[in-house]
Amino acid sequence: MNLESIIFDLGVIIIGAAVLGTLFLYAKQPIIIAYIAIGVVAGPSGFALIQTTGHIEQISHLGVILLLFLIGLNLQPERLIGLFKETSLLTLFTSLSFGLVSIMFGLLIDFDLNSSLIFGAAMMFSSTVIGLKLIPTTTLHHKRTGEIMTSVLLLQDILAILVILFITGDSSNNVWVTFIVLIAKLAALCLLAFLGVRFVMTPLLQKFDVIQEYTFVATLAWCLLWAEVAYALGLSYELGAFVAGISIGSCIVARSIAEHLKPLREFFLILFFFAVGASLHFNLDIKLLIAAILFGALLVPFKALLFRFAFKRAGESEKLSTELAARLAQSSEFSLLIVFSALSMGVLSGDSAMVIQIATIVSFIISTYWVVLKHPTTIAGDSALRQD
Repeated sequence: MNLESIIFDLGVIIIGAAVLGTLFLYAKQPIIIAYIAIGVVAGPSGFALIQTTGHIEQISHLGVILLLFLIGLNLQPERLIGLFKETSLLTLFTSLSFGLVSIMFGLLIDFDLNSSLIFGAAMMFSSTVIGLKLIPTTTLHHKRTGEIMTSVLLLQDILAILVILFITGDSSNNVWVTFIVLIAKLAALCLLAFLGVRFVMTPLLQKFDVIQEYTFVATLAWCLLWAEVAYALGLSYELGAFVAGISIGSCIVARSIAEHLKPLREFFLILFFFAVGASLHFNLDIKLLIAAILFGALLVPFKALLFRFAFKRAGESEKLSTELAARLAQSSEFSLLIVFSALSMGVLSGDSAMVIQIATIVSFIISTYWVVLKHPTTIAGDSALRQD
């Protein structure tokens, strides 16, 4: 990929996002949908201004990594452990329920058993990116809504990593052995990160915190270092970045760095949503295309109803349960990773993969509209619901 091509691709994406985003804002529509739409229009299935999107997908992953890092900066470990205890059974129950319903739907549209199981696994989770992108910063960091949602999404991410390990064959035949090894790796990652902050990062930041450029680069390096370490351990980049954020969150410059990283995060998330739209193609049998759209549309209210029931049974208020259910009602970007893993292992056909991708993106769009129109977000068209 040469420099001219990269600059052209980025130019198309950013200019297109700005133009289409302006139109969407005038029409009081969620700007995230504009980013996905420009991916469909300019990508391989549209006018093919950008014919290959692999490099954009790889670059855009940085946005998700930075998002998780910033979340970690604002969470205390003791509080997070308590939240995990509260939400672990709820997360497991809802995830398995969504998976079972999706497996049944896969069999109903004549998927084979393996494809149906992968379909079920892909639909189990909610989107970390959509969920955390649409919640106001003050709610995310200082209110129970943000704390509960973050803990559910992180537990789902751990389950998703387990699923990907099983699909790619990097796991033991014993599910409990695999789970224990995963938790041991996560514990080792946390221990090393916290020791690193205590003996390396804290002294350095205390000595050079007056040099803003240094604190920015050093903190960003800390995020990417532990993202790479986590990936090397068989975890995910996102989980490593989150651990890095929690570990450095106690440093005095953490809040300042979080503010400086926000624009960088937003840039890469624009690329992420573009890649989501550009990955679509509609060369499917019409029955499968209709089935994918229908399932994505029905999945959102089903997830919302089950989440609302589960949160109320867990003791949350009616208002909080309803809001959390709406914010968690879509499918996940991990659905796309599970699809790519299954395709690379040859256990999923191209048509089956596209059904999962279309259903996932339809759920993204419907859920985004629901949240933006009904609940406080940073991108709401209604000024009464717009919060930062």
